Amino acid sequence: MTYRLFEGKDHAASYWKYRISPSNHLIKEVLDFLERHGSRPFELALDVGCGSGQGTQLLSKHFTSVVGTDVSPAQLEVALQQATEPNITYRQCAAEELPFADSSVDLVTAMSAFHWFDRPRFLSEAHRVLKPQGCLALLNYTIEMELSYQDCCKHTLNQVCKEFYAALQPYRSPHLGQSSIELYKEAYGSISYPNKEWHECFWDRRVMPLSSYIGLVESFSSYQALLRDDPQRANRLSQDICDRLMSVMKVTSAETEVTVAVKYFYLLASKPQET
Repeated sequence: MTYRLFEGKDHAASYWKYRISPSNHLIKEVLDFLERHGSRPFELALDVGCGSGQGTQLLSKHFTSVVGTDVSPAQLEVALQQATEPNITYRQCAAEELPFADSSVDLVTAMSAFHWFDRPRFLSEAHRVLKPQGCLALLNYTIEMELSYQDCCKHTLNQVCKEFYAALQPYRSPHLGQSSIELYKEAYGSISYPNKEWHECFWDRRVMPLSSYIGLVESFSSYQALLRDDPQRANRLSQDICDRLMSVMKVTSAETEVTVAVKYFYLLASKPQET
């Protein structure tokens, strides 16, 4: 079953403003895998569940053509507003019904989206559209991000963050289970390709204002569920967490920059040559 979320215009705008995309180093891991098992030139990349297009843009300089797909018109509207590269296009479609010919795509990727798809149907569709030696790359990161700030006690800082995440846990979609990592591991086990890799602990660190970290957590589906259920409680929670983090950091501005460590996990799989 497919789950449709993140489709409101406000949420789409928040997605573009706060959601992070994989680092260039992580994208290089994907491209290196594709090159090891395939060959250049890289012609067509497909970013499924592209949202507002941050990840789609990262692929543009490596492929002749990149297509981002999403079911949400609001997300695609934001993606189109931000599009600058001439080789990127966007199409509205379901992840399980990709409007591409058999064996036509070099890379099929989903960045923080696969867990919302009808996973068996999507994997079958990805297999159909991938060229032989084409690559499937499914990436995601956990909500349990870690903060650090100068000489501030990291443990104390992250205890506050953990309280933020714990407050949102009851609003987590039952579809995701306790951890979406298990959904990706299950997919990895179900893929019969002989050339495949699983990576569970890839830490990506980036600097951003504290307000952007708060906005990032607010863009998660669990916070959005709380916001729909009780807007005042949701706003109080984020403000309280922000105030407490500033207190620990001994700063007075939420625009103070912090280092956010994001834990990625991902799978890579190369479709075998047809016999």
